[in-house]
Amino acid sequence: MNAPPFSPLELTDRVLTMAKTGVYRQSVFEALGPVATRQQIRDAIAQAKQFGLYTVSALRDEELGTYYQVEPARYESFQAAAKTLATGSPPDNLAEQVVATHGALRAMLSAVAASTLGLGLLGGWCLLDGHTQLGRGLWLGAVVAGGLWSVQRWIARRALG
Repeated sequence: MNAPPFSPLELTDRVLTMAKTGVYRQSVFEALGPVATRQQIRDAIAQAKQFGLYTVSALRDEELGTYYQVEPARYESFQAAAKTLATGSPPDNLAEQVVATHGALRAMLSAVAASTLGLGLLGGWCLLDGHTQLGRGLWLGAVVAGGLWSVQRWIARRALG
């Protein structure tokens, strides 16, 4: 209980470090319990999942719970980002910035996907209504938006791991 409290970024880093060799959920709670609340640890585990933490269902244990491991490449990516970004902003804000960036990327991809679907449906309706030129134009817009969506999705997957 004498240990100083960890920031959310430090807790996430600890979870990822423990998962490099594999760790059970209960062990994470036991190791970090003296320096963080259960809710803070849960939040750190959820945050770590954005940086490559995954469960191995075959190794789930009744008493120890979920077994976690981390993808080495995504862990190294997290380490590099933490070192680079921590120098320019307080460590507490880094995790929030990364989560906000993920959310913004998802929102942008969803908006383009919804636009693609909307243009396709509207183009189909125009074709059925007899406005073939307008319908073809809208379908062309849907194809372009779909191509843009797939390029954005590919870039986002490469950038986020």
